[in-house]
Amino acid sequence: MSKQKLIIISTVLVDVIGFGIVIPILPFYVSEFGASAFVITLLFSVFSFFAFLSNPFLGALSDRLGRRPLLIVSLLITSVGWFVFAAARSIPLLFLGRIIGGAGAGNFSVAQSYMIDIAGNEKERTTNIGLVGATFGVGLMIGPLIGSVLSTVSHALPFWFAGAMALVNGTTAYFVLPESHHNRDADAPITLNPILPIARAFVEVSLRPLYAAWLLFGMAFFSSQSVFALYVKDVFGLDAFTTGLLFTVMGVIVALNQAVLLNALWTKYFSEPALTLGMAILLFAGVSVMALPFIPLFLGGLVLMATGQSILRVVLTSQVAARAHAMRKGEAIGNLASIMAASMVIAPMLAGALFEMSAHLPYVAAAGFMLASFILLKKYLKIGGRKKVETHDINMHIQGELQRPVDR
Repeated sequence: MSKQKLIIISTVLVDVIGFGIVIPILPFYVSEFGASAFVITLLFSVFSFFAFLSNPFLGALSDRLGRRPLLIVSLLITSVGWFVFAAARSIPLLFLGRIIGGAGAGNFSVAQSYMIDIAGNEKERTTNIGLVGATFGVGLMIGPLIGSVLSTVSHALPFWFAGAMALVNGTTAYFVLPESHHNRDADAPITLNPILPIARAFVEVSLRPLYAAWLLFGMAFFSSQSVFALYVKDVFGLDAFTTGLLFTVMGVIVALNQAVLLNALWTKYFSEPALTLGMAILLFAGVSVMALPFIPLFLGGLVLMATGQSILRVVLTSQVAARAHAMRKGEAIGNLASIMAASMVIAPMLAGALFEMSAHLPYVAAAGFMLASFILLKKYLKIGGRKKVETHDINMHIQGELQRPVDR
């Protein structure tokens, strides 16, 4: 593998490891400041909001100035954000760290553009996108594990570690990473309004039900994920180390389903519409069971939730791509990314407010969102017979495409 690919892959890995570290550990760290559940989940929303704003801007700016400078700058911004967060001695500084981190989150989209730039042909482009997707899965597995181990020393240490990784990555890129985008357009438009893709999406009548179902899916998933660590801490008394291990288990389930079982089992024996509806029900059942205060049921629900969301993310995206106009499939996938980004901003705030009323309410709300999503899908999708569908390439593409806040 070339050094360019290695650096870009490490960039994506640093991003995802940081994301993996923050979910299980952040509530334990922030609770030391006396923050309420709503404030803790607001920290998730603030990061997502500024990532939502910065992604299209940095992506478009890289078309003008090149991938290399934007990648280096965004990595350094990410590093500063982690360091400010780790060194914070007050809640406002915690928010400042998350704002800075969100402003630098565009390095994911720039890294993905770099991988597309250096592809010599269509096959290599697909392979490169697949590498990004595989890296994302690996990061989701090892990030929580690193966070849980480091948290046994200090709850702040995982964030220092993430900042150091981003700093080393940015420094390495400065010295050894060449520019990949040689046909830059000095007059390329700069996208400043991330709301436009969402508005365009819901104007499109033919795909509106699928977009709405996708939004409800995002609301359900991020409502449950943003309070996960708070929930297991308050309801089951689990510590940061054990919580990190649970996130690692979820990462393994997601990777197993998307890398192995998607083609070997799910799409082999079920049509896409049937699989879409089945996984929506599975996710609904998972978050419903997780709302119950019994650890064996919670763990079973965790498996159902991780399986349902990992496959639903792929097949629902495939359904949108299949139904979109041939010349607008890329735009349709970008619309999904924007809608998911909006849910990442709204859902944690809602979950935090509900958690302060009752620890179980965010999971009850998540179940409600998924039930509504299922009803929309049931009305829209027609289930045919068994059909082998080609979701493998789509899966590799959306692993990176849909996890970043917005498509530029």
